[in-house]
Amino acid sequence: MVAERTREYELVMILSPEATEEEIAAIVERVDGLITGSGGGVAGHDTWGMKRLAFPLANHREGNYILTRFTLGSGAVLDLSRNLNASEDILRFLVTRT
Repeated sequence: MVAERTREYELVMILSPEATEEEIAAIVERVDGLITGSGGGVAGHDTWGMKRLAFPLANHREGNYILTRFTLGSGAVLDLSRNLNASEDILRFLVTRT
């Protein structure tokens, strides 16, 4: 069996503008748990704050942007994407390899 290669990624999430600071912290903590539970590591977070959206998402014109830098095996990124896609708290997300 070949060992899975760990790579560096960035995740940008757009959260509801109605989410409180505590709810945002809980969502970020849950995503961190998904990453570390899959054998990855979280390098850090940047909160970009409330930004205007280019087009409405779920009847929202603004969203809270969060950037997360992490390392994870390439195969586990698909599972992470599936979990993020199923989350009702996250309006949109994008995972990119750095």
